[in-house]
Amino acid sequence: MDFLVSHGYRVIAHDQRGHGRSTQNWTEHNMEIFVDDLEELYKHLDIKNAMIVGNSHGGGEVTRFLGKHGTSRVKKAVLVGAVPPLMLKSSANPGEPKTRTVPQLFLDVQTGPFFGFNRPNAAKSKGQIRSWWEQGMRTSFRAAYDSIKDFSETDFTKDLKSIDIPVLVLHGDDDQIVPIGAAGLKLAKLPPQGKLQIYPGGSHAIHNVSVDEVNKDLLDFIKS
Repeated sequence: MDFLVSHGYRVIAHDQRGHGRSTQNWTEHNMEIFVDDLEELYKHLDIKNAMIVGNSHGGGEVTRFLGKHGTSRVKKAVLVGAVPPLMLKSSANPGEPKTRTVPQLFLDVQTGPFFGFNRPNAAKSKGQIRSWWEQGMRTSFRAAYDSIKDFSETDFTKDLKSIDIPVLVLHGDDDQIVPIGAAGLKLAKLPPQGKLQIYPGGSHAIHNVSVDEVNKDLLDFIKS
């Protein structure tokens, strides 16, 4: 955010319901509600000609938002390590992994696969681990569980095919959370104006680990 602001852009980030400083509800943690909340935010702030960026679950939110509410306020979209088109293993999607929650999610994921810290010779950052853990602790348990279940089971294929603006897909080829074969490689082929940028050796958190590269790709894309 700071990088784009330093280049003269207005940057807006929101906390989904149940996350961050937003109210913690017991229900209504699903894509339909999330994208309707986002549409209200766009209208309230009168946002126009925006570039919308979503990472992981947020990439699913961006995709469903554009599929449901259209692109009248958005000119470009960026999906970073995003979950579309479909994560759930099923008869229609037999080759892909089923996402599951684990008992120590907020202790285990960020110390290993999320940042790629479980790879040989990886330089672990205690600051990044602690920051991710603290964000998790600010999220209601119910919101976290429902959100994971929802994004895992949502099929975004029709949404992706309907997006009529340029879509940049950034994905690490060593993403252990959302494997590139299950997501990025398929995802980029579905929007009519989709483009894939692969980060060799990149983890799920390329925006945290490959900061300069991601910032450059975002800036180049918004200027193009």
